[in-house]
Amino acid sequence: MMLRLPIGLALVLAATVLLGSENLVQFSDESLRIRYQALITELRCPKCQNQNLADSNSPISQDLREEVQRMLEQQMTDVEIKYHLTSRYSEFILYRPDVNKTTYLLWGSPVVILLIGLIVALRLNRRNTVQVVSSGKTQIDNESRLAELLESGEDEK
Repeated sequence: MMLRLPIGLALVLAATVLLGSENLVQFSDESLRIRYQALITELRCPKCQNQNLADSNSPISQDLREEVQRMLEQQMTDVEIKYHLTSRYSEFILYRPDVNKTTYLLWGSPVVILLIGLIVALRLNRRNTVQVVSSGKTQIDNESRLAELLESGEDEK
């Protein structure tokens, strides 16, 4: 009998650990849970830098998840929530920042790099084409000159 109690207690503790803390967040409306999950995956942890709020276990991420929940319960829109957090933590908190005067270089640089690569590839292709054409003409000129020399050599015999 004494052995059953510790095993039962261990099973209860293991089940608690396995279930995790995902279901601790309670909402008045279940549709808010979907928005909550979307928001915490789109927002970056200010401390961790490479993790979103959903993946981070830092204290600030826990606070921000609670704040997002509170704002959702206050019927704030996703845009209003992002604006509030951006005004407090800058655009760094957004994984996909808006295009504006401070982020145009971030959004425009891939296009510029792609165009530069395309121009370089076209120039290299054009240069190789010119070399092939010019070497082809040289080969034809050499063959005709060789034929002329052979003919003139046969005439001398």
